[in-house]
Amino acid sequence: MTSRERVLKAINFIQPDRPPIFATLTPQAAQKLSEALGIEYEPPYDSMLSTRISHPRLLTTLGNDCVGIAACAPKRFPTRTLQTGLLLNEWGMKFVDAGLYYEFAEFPLSCAKTTKDIYDYSFPDPFAKGRFDAAEAIYEKYAGDYAIVADLETSFFETAWYLVGLDKLLLDMTMGEEYVNELFDAILEINLAIGKRLIEIGADIIWAGDDFGTQQSMLISPVMWRKIFKPRIKYMFDEFRKVNPDVKIAWHSCGSILPIIADFVEIGLDVLNPIQPMAKDMEAGNLKKMFGKDLVFFGGIDIQHLLPHETPPVIEKEVMRIARILGRGGGYIIAPAHNIQDDTPVENILTFFNTVKKLKENA
Repeated sequence: MTSRERVLKAINFIQPDRPPIFATLTPQAAQKLSEALGIEYEPPYDSMLSTRISHPRLLTTLGNDCVGIAACAPKRFPTRTLQTGLLLNEWGMKFVDAGLYYEFAEFPLSCAKTTKDIYDYSFPDPFAKGRFDAAEAIYEKYAGDYAIVADLETSFFETAWYLVGLDKLLLDMTMGEEYVNELFDAILEINLAIGKRLIEIGADIIWAGDDFGTQQSMLISPVMWRKIFKPRIKYMFDEFRKVNPDVKIAWHSCGSILPIIADFVEIGLDVLNPIQPMAKDMEAGNLKKMFGKDLVFFGGIDIQHLLPHETPPVIEKEVMRIARILGRGGGYIIAPAHNIQDDTPVENILTFFNTVKKLKENA
């Protein structure tokens, strides 16, 4: 069974020989693993979604059954370092390199008040030269043997607060400021065009997303979510299926989002990610009982405590437990609930991959 066949079985609720894997890594964790395994380190791609698409040779060697593709910065505007030391991307966002991740330093629309501010802003061209070069090259190399997952996280809410600032955006949404809907729609159309192109390239799964949960609750009330976000997300899903009716649609939202999972089912979601184990009400067994007939689960392995801090025997036991719960009858892509971080020992990362492979031996 090829990796792609394994994934296709799982996402169509057919029991594969073992759950397919799609783990991702921070660059630091990837470099550490590459050195330990004697594999040449692959630098990350220039993309806001770089951790989801980078290091494919390393990850497929370890056991990943999926390979990610995404849009990258265009040739005319790569992410660059300014004389101030800040990083600037094509959206006009400025960052500080904080080590594991880039932290926001300046928001280009932090003073937005009116729809004119949105009309006057220079948004990126979704089809700028070079945008899909990496996606096409990765697809050419890995398609056929591996499932191709097109990543479109930060679909419009997160990209909006990257432009405005989170506190300001949440307050302005609550106050009904006129520019908010225009901003969401402008970003949505850009990312929708990108998502459609990634589907055309040949993605088996389109992985969209925005974070709507905290560790304890929804970040936004379900009432507000249903008014502002649900219609736009449904529109995205419908447009994706116009390109390929058979494409599977995944959505990423960290945190506790139980109140809106049924809404996602209603508007046509196929795959829910990341099933954050330590978030309230996101326990695997309960979610499988409630939504296991409707949703494929993707994620579920804790990166907050389990992978970085537990011993290999404890990790093996927990990975097997979650795989048995969520993988029963297919319907599961096993993965850490976010990128594997640099605080995770190499031995623990290898334990995750090796444990999933043992599930095949014990099938």
